[in-house]
Amino acid sequence: MTETELTIGLGQMDVPVGEPEVNLARARTLASDARRAGVDMLLLPELWLHGYDLERAGTWAAPLGEGGFAAMAEMARQFRLYLAGSLLERHEHGVSNTAVLYAPDGTLLGSYRKVHLFRLMQEHRYLFPGDRATLCPTPWGPVGLAICYDLRFPELFRAMALAGATMFLVPAQWPVRRIDAWCLLARARAVENELFVATCNRVGGDGEVTFPGRSAVIDPWGKLLVEGGDGGGLLVATVTLREMRKARRYLTVYEDRRPEAYHVG
Repeated sequence: MTETELTIGLGQMDVPVGEPEVNLARARTLASDARRAGVDMLLLPELWLHGYDLERAGTWAAPLGEGGFAAMAEMARQFRLYLAGSLLERHEHGVSNTAVLYAPDGTLLGSYRKVHLFRLMQEHRYLFPGDRATLCPTPWGPVGLAICYDLRFPELFRAMALAGATMFLVPAQWPVRRIDAWCLLARARAVENELFVATCNRVGGDGEVTFPGRSAVIDPWGKLLVEGGDGGGLLVATVTLREMRKARRYLTVYEDRRPEAYHVG
């Protein structure tokens, strides 16, 4: 039976490069705070453990089940949370920016390698792209994973929505100079797919780049259930899945789709 309410926590935090002990301590504090706040699912930012250090991606990366991934599984178990975020994954083809979702018993429910690599930050030089979308089974229905720049590609999100997703989780390191786009795109992905979107952006800065937070949980109508500022800390929102069903009954987007006409002739 699908649960009808979910309390989501967004772990907005600074992520200094190359300081995994500091970042892990911050994440554990957020997980502890989330447990006390009654959070069911906690989302951490993109590359939350080592920071955005692509030149040393090979140094920081670990296989699934090891390194930061093992630390996430342990946190999920200790604090009895569904826990998501992204880390650098080492695998047979290279290194990928990989989002994961763990269950409260530490089970890996799904992993997603970032499909769209951000050329402005030279990601294509250092990272191996993913080639498929991922849905993770949860008591609240299938949850889709995406990462940062993916927000600009509605095709990925529509594919997950058509496959039954009830929510998207999007960890990010999105800079202040493009923050208006971040806010707009996150709300668009929620409205056009008539489901929930949870985003977690980092705060702080790396040299000349500032990260403004603005993490959010957005409902199927485009309403902000919670939105962060530019400081660290835990944000909490409770979503009611009935709102998704209500939105889809009112605006029958899925019934009115005409994929046979979506071509240029």
